[in-house]
Amino acid sequence: MRVINRFQKIVGFDRSMALASSALTTLVPLSVLLGAVFVHYDAAEGIIRRYNLTGAGATAVSSLFSPAEGTSTSVGIFGVVFLTISVLSFTRAAQRLFEQAWELKPLSVRNTRNGLWWILTLGGYAVVTTLLSALLGGDALGLAALVCEVLVTAAFLVWSGWILSAKRISWPDLLPFGVTGAVLTAAYSVGATIYMPHLFNSSVARYGVVGAVFAMISALFAAMLVLVASAALGREVRDELSRIRHGHRPSDREVRRQWASVVEQTRSQWRTTRGQASHHQIKDSNH
Repeated sequence: MRVINRFQKIVGFDRSMALASSALTTLVPLSVLLGAVFVHYDAAEGIIRRYNLTGAGATAVSSLFSPAEGTSTSVGIFGVVFLTISVLSFTRAAQRLFEQAWELKPLSVRNTRNGLWWILTLGGYAVVTTLLSALLGGDALGLAALVCEVLVTAAFLVWSGWILSAKRISWPDLLPFGVTGAVLTAAYSVGATIYMPHLFNSSVARYGVVGAVFAMISALFAAMLVLVASAALGREVRDELSRIRHGHRPSDREVRRQWASVVEQTRSQWRTTRGQASHHQIKDSNH
């Protein structure tokens, strides 16, 4: 109940969508920029190989990350400015996750330097996991690589919470989040490897090349949902371990109060969603 309550307090689904949207607007231009700077870098090929895409899905991803025929990819001043804004927006979205989950005072742009350090570390993490997949991903699901990636992911998640919180959350307090996030991320990776080819192919068949964008945002949303849920679970596990060490045990009255709070928040969100849906239906009927 505490985990559900924590997830609702940080508005988990909205936070996941905000992170996924920021990640998409950061990763696509960043991939194009890296392709312009490093000739041998091919983001489309990396995605196709990672998720074993074939057919229409692979073709759509290649078209999405490739420049128009007869043109050359170059780096312009406006492209660099847009990429910088997108990267900083993504770092602040991730920063707000830790600030809300651990109830910290928002720092916003004052933590920009740590956010840039985190982006560099994120790039290093992506390189390491890619190498592990290439070297150890011989089987169908890449289970050998996943086992090694769990430790790397746990370390990266702990580092992320520490640096993005401006070192206000200690490493021991972040360990439950890191372990939980690493295990859930590994489980998500297995599921994504199985389901992603179908998702890309069905989206492309229905919407064309733009279907690849829908598939990517869906995959990113699921990944960020895992991250947000891990933050809520990790925070509550840390608090529970602290209570156990101090010999504290919640009373039956406290349990009932927490349950009532969860039920009330769920009902409130449901009433808000139903009201918005009714408003849109009335508006559409008037048109």
